[in-house]
Order: sequence, then structure tokens, then C-alpha cells
Amino acid sequence: MAVSERDQARLKAAQLAAEIRRHDGLYYQRDRPEISDAEYDALMRELRALEGRFPEIVHPDSPSQRVAGVPATGFATAPHRSPMLSLDNAMDESELRAFDERIRRMLGGRAATLDFVCEPKLDGSGVELIYRAGRLLRGLTRGDGHTGEDVTHNLREVPSIPALLAPEGAPIPESASVRGEVVLPLAAFASLNARREAREEEPFANPRNAAAGSLRQIHDIDFDRLHSLEFRAYALAEGAPEGTTRQWEILERLRAWGFVVSPESRACHGIDEAVAFHAALLEKRAELPVEIDGSVIKVAELELQRELGALSRSPRWAIAYKFPPEQATTRLEGIEAQVGRTGALTPVAKLRPIRVGGVTVSNTSLHNQDEIDRKDARVGDTVVIQRAGDVIPQLVRVDLDARAKAVSEGATLECYRLPAKCPVCGAGSVRLLGEAVTRCPNLDCPAQLKNNLRHLAGRGALDVDGLGEKIIDQLVEGGLVAKLSDLFTLTQDELEGLERMGEKSAANLVASLERAKQTRLPRFLIALGIRHVGETLAEILSAHFGDLDPLMDAKIEHIEAIEGVGPTIAESVVRFFGDRANRAEVKRLRELGIGWPAELPAELPAGGAAASMAEGKVEGKLAGKSFVLTGTLSAPRSEFKQRIQAAGGKVVGSVSKKTSYVVAGESAGESAGSKLKKAEELGVQVLDEAGLEKLL
Repeated sequence: MAVSERDQARLKAAQLAAEIRRHDGLYYQRDRPEISDAEYDALMRELRALEGRFPEIVHPDSPSQRVAGVPATGFATAPHRSPMLSLDNAMDESELRAFDERIRRMLGGRAATLDFVCEPKLDGSGVELIYRAGRLLRGLTRGDGHTGEDVTHNLREVPSIPALLAPEGAPIPESASVRGEVVLPLAAFASLNARREAREEEPFANPRNAAAGSLRQIHDIDFDRLHSLEFRAYALAEGAPEGTTRQWEILERLRAWGFVVSPESRACHGIDEAVAFHAALLEKRAELPVEIDGSVIKVAELELQRELGALSRSPRWAIAYKFPPEQATTRLEGIEAQVGRTGALTPVAKLRPIRVGGVTVSNTSLHNQDEIDRKDARVGDTVVIQRAGDVIPQLVRVDLDARAKAVSEGATLECYRLPAKCPVCGAGSVRLLGEAVTRCPNLDCPAQLKNNLRHLAGRGALDVDGLGEKIIDQLVEGGLVAKLSDLFTLTQDELEGLERMGEKSAANLVASLERAKQTRLPRFLIALGIRHVGETLAEILSAHFGDLDPLMDAKIEHIEAIEGVGPTIAESVVRFFGDRANRAEVKRLRELGIGWPAELPAELPAGGAAASMAEGKVEGKLAGKSFVLTGTLSAPRSEFKQRIQAAGGKVVGSVSKKTSYVVAGESAGESAGSKLKKAEELGVQVLDEAGLEKLL
């Protein structure tokens, strides 16, 4: 059945939601954001636009309906006194003025001009401080907005957080909920990093990450970092004295109790003054002692705030007016290819050091060859760099006028190409059809050996019990394992020499390695880490070829002809086994005793559809039909796979012209998006779960 526009919107919304949740986790739990605030806001805007067009697709768990982030593990949690909401964003002046018009319209035109309180938007970590009778009782992170991590112990070390509220001239309520931001002042950030570098420790990437990470320390607490933090208060969610009518009075009350309140805050009459405040703040941004990424505009009157109310995620009476990304111009002095843990060759721009967005930038990723070609970046060029949202530096564009001048003066600016050989191990680099990334295919490349070992030991591969990350680190760094096959030459004596590895643990690991040698061909293929070959594809290839040697010698057209195997997968497999070093490694692994029965996968259910498949017979109502499962379904995929097979159908791993149906779950992720796109391009019918149930 064809997918309706509403269902397409539902699937797209699910993809966006999954991507936003992933970035929420990186930002709030791991303090390692991958994208800028502007890019994150664009994802959220796209999601809201879809949900605005199709309100019926809005899910209660959608990121648009809640505050980003979830409570971290390792801490006790507690509910907030009232929800800690996020703010909607205005990216330019027209959006800020639209906010003003919208809330005046909601108020029925009673106020031709509104009063606002304008504050700097602090780039730190939001917290709630709960006081009882003036004494600090508990400190919580934002968490998911309803529940936060109890980090009271760490917050008590922050000098600007009063343990007792100052009573002079400001009556103390029985209960108070103070909201604010923990920030790391720039001077303290520089000092901390200087001390870390002197100790040969990795410096912090930026003040926000350093501040957020310090609150989540459980063991080996860095008191030096905690004592460098500053808490700035901006709201009183509970405990405002009777008779308080305006937001500015809240800020004055917080100051009187002993809190730091951003001195740049101003009371503004009308949206024009708010716009002027933002412009002035942007002008002096570089002079401020803390990092900010915009201004916050709040309706001044508390009664109007209550009347305007809030959405599930954000108040209607406040908005964050974001700064544009900071930019600077510098020279591109070189481009180097770095090899990541998955074998990806990433071109990195080497820049003449330049300060932008509060940090000194000397390197930035150019991502891949296509990105270099698109921007036409050449060594010697003058380039524009920006730190969007104060996260990741980006090369925005080349200054073509500066290039023309340099060329007229005799400079030669050559185009850069990623190397034909891996700069670490010398293996020929490959770029598969339809992929943007160039990779090193060598199993034993030192740059990716640890990752390959972890993959080999995984449950879906050879399932080597006891081979954890710390053991792998010691094996590689100590020179005991220089290639995958070395793993199966380890002796108990060698393992006992590792840190925290006793006689019993060493004996258990040796026994586990010995057991892992008796496996199945699909698991061995997965263990090799061939690009695009996961569980389903490994089963398909094993069933088709029966043993490894025919597969290793197969040509692209033979593999591509298999149902469920597209040209990208076929090229990946042939390139892998066409690499001389990889073939030598496979040979050595087999010589060391790794083996499997040369037969069809033994894990297929006995009898029924599985037996028919093994005999080449296909029976049942889904006979001759092939399915690709993608996204999140109401039950594990393995259950749907068994039901489809029991009805005579096949489940394959990728979409091709031969695919009968793509079954798309409600929460499809990024990979699901590519499968859906492929299905649309090839005209393959897409089913939802209800459609699959009808067929079954």
C-alpha cells in the first residue's frame, strides 16, 4: 500500500526526533556536542514545522514536547519544584519582533507596548537550588526538565552559591527554588587549561563542557575546577515575597540574598529597546568575563507571564535571541589526513592559530574529499572560520579575492586530494560507491586495531568473554597484539603480566579465546568488520556461498546478483577480500584454528520455512516475497523475521530492485531514512506495521 503524505511526515518526524535525541545525549550527558546550536535549532524547527502541518503525528515523547536531556546515571535523582523549561529561539530581529507581536495578540491588544527584562544568555549548565528556611537543601541539574540529578555535594563547592541566604533587608521564605546557570569564567578556564597542560593532561574543549562535566564528577573530584565555577541566578520559581509583581524585582531579591546576577541585565520598555540591548550586548561580547551566546527577552510583569502560560517545552513569555556565529579570517597552512578508529581518512585543515568564539583555533575538520572540493579549499588560501554556537570550529568559505591577489603575485595554490594510501599503515585507501568517506581497509591498521578487536570480541561476532576495553588497550599499547590474529597466540603467562589480570582471569580469557575459535561463518564474517556486512548480510552471504573460499573469490557481479545485496555491499566485500593484507590475515586466523561447518546457517529454525529455504523450496502466502525491516517496531525484529520466514518470505538487509516491501517502523533513525529514500527511488512499496500484519 502506498504511503500517505501524513505517514511520510510521521516517518520523517520520527527520524528527526531520533537524531535530536542523539544530540541531546551528546550535549547533556556526555558533554561532547557534535553540532552547533544553530544546526540543532534547525533540526528542531524542521520537526516543529512537520508537527504543525500534521498535529495528529505529535507523539508525547517528541523532543518538541519536552525539555532536552535526561537524568544521567550514577546520581540520585529528584523532581524539580516546578518544570525547568527550555526557551524558544529567535535567530534574527524579524523573529524577535514576531515574538512581540504574537504575545501582544494573545493578550488581546491590551498593551500596545510591553515592558521586558533583558539578560545575557549564559552558555553554561542550568541548575535548580532548593532552600529551606534560607539553608541550601538540594541542588539539581536540569535533567529532563521534570527530574534532575542531585549534585548538591558538588554545588556546595561553588563559591558563589550561598549555603545560607543573606537576610539583610530581604525576608527569607520558608521554601525557595532558585534557578540559574553554572558557568566557568574565561579567565578561570584559561588558568585551568594552563595547569592541565603543565600536567600533560588534555585541556578542556570549552568553558561550557568544563562546567557541565564538573557537576557530574563522582570519583576523583576535581575541586580546583569546582572552586573556579560561578553560579549566576536569573529566576525564582518559588519563594517570591508577597507583592512581587515584576521580573526585575526578582533579580533584585536574588542579589539581596547574596547571588550573582548578570550585571548586564536591563529593564527595557518596548521591543525596540530590547533589540538595542541585544545589539549592544553583541558589540561587547568579547569583553565579557563569561561566554554568552545571545540574550534572553522576558515579559517583565509576572501577572502577564502567568496569563501567557507555557507550552510543554517552553514558556510563551520568554525567548532566546541567539547571536550569529563568530567568524575570523586566517590562513590555511596545510591539510593532513588523519585515520580514525573506524578507518575513515579525515582531512584536517591546519590553520594559522586564530582566536574565534572565545578559543584559539588551529585545526578544523574538512570532513571528506567532497567537502574540500565543494569549498575549493587550497593550501595557502585565506579562509573564514567560525565557531557556530561556540562548539565546533568550521571552515565557512575561501576568500576568493585574497586568492586572486595571491595568484597575481605568483603564488601557486594546488587542490588537495586524500592520499591513495593510508598514512598510518600504507594500505591502499578505498572509497565505496555512493559513500562520501574514504577509508583504510586494512584489518590490522594500527589506527583502528583497538576498535577492530572490540568488534571481533563482540557478542554478534566471536563473543570473546573477558576481552574488555582496558585489556585491549594494554594488549595493543604493550605490543602483545599488533594484528587481529595475534589475539589467538596469547598465552596465559603473557596475560598474567597485564595490570589487574590474575592467574584465574588470564586462564579464563585463554579458554574464552579457545572457545571462540569454533564459530559459524556468518559470525566470522561479522568479526572481520567488512563495511556494510552486519548480521543479516552475513547470513545471506553464508547461505549463498556455503563457505568462505567461494566468497573470497567471487566477483562483484556475482555478489550483486544475490537478492538483498546491492552494488555498494558487493563492492565492499570484493574490495575487502581483494586486499592482500586482509587475505593474509584471514589465512592466519584459520591456521590458528578458527573454523566453522561448511553448511547453511545452523541458527535458522528447524523445519518449516527454514527447511524449505535450505532445500531451495519456498512455500506459504509470502512465497517469493522479500522484506527489508527498518526503524522501531512493536516487537523485536527477530520476531517479525521469523514470522515472515514461516510464511515463506525472506528478510534481507538492504533495498534493491528485487525487494518486494520495505516495512518502516514508527521511530526510524538516520539509517532508516536512507532505506526509505532508496525504496522511493526504486519504487519499492513501503508498508507500516499494520500493512505487514495484513499480509501475514
